[in-house]
Amino acid sequence: MKKTSWILLVFALVILSCTAVKPHDTSFKKPTATVGDTVRIANEELEYEVIIIEPGFNAWLTSVALPRNYHSQSFLESKNFMYVTEWNNRARQPMRYNPNLYEMPINYDPNINYGYEVNYLIYNYMIYFQNTYKQQLYGFVPVR
Repeated sequence: MKKTSWILLVFALVILSCTAVKPHDTSFKKPTATVGDTVRIANEELEYEVIIIEPGFNAWLTSVALPRNYHSQSFLESKNFMYVTEWNNRARQPMRYNPNLYEMPINYDPNINYGYEVNYLIYNYMIYFQNTYKQQLYGFVPVR
C-alpha cells in the first residue's frame, strides 16, 4: 500500500508539473511605426537611396547616438562593411535566423563612396538594431 501511494504521488506530481508549464510566446512582433520613424537619405546622382523604417530609431539617433563627425568616414565604412556582410549572411538563411529581423539583404558596395551621412546612418542603425534586438553581428557592440 505504501509503495502504491508513493507511485501515485509521483505520478500526480509529474502530471501537475507538466500542466503548470506555460507555453512560451515564440512569435516575434515588431512594433508599429509612427510618424517620424522613417529616415530617408537619397542621392540621385549616385542613384542610391537609404530608407530606414524602424520604430524608435529616429528618437534614438537624436538622443543616444554619438554625434556626427565623432568617427571618421573610413571607420564607418569598415564597420558597415563587416555589419552588412553578416546581416546579408543572416538574411539569406531564414531557417537559421529570424526572418522577421533580417527581412532582406542590404546592397552595400564598399567600392562606392556613399558619403559621410549615409555611412553614419547605416552604422548607427546597425548599433541600434544590435542593442534593441540583442543581436551581435560582428565583434564588440557599443552599448548606448
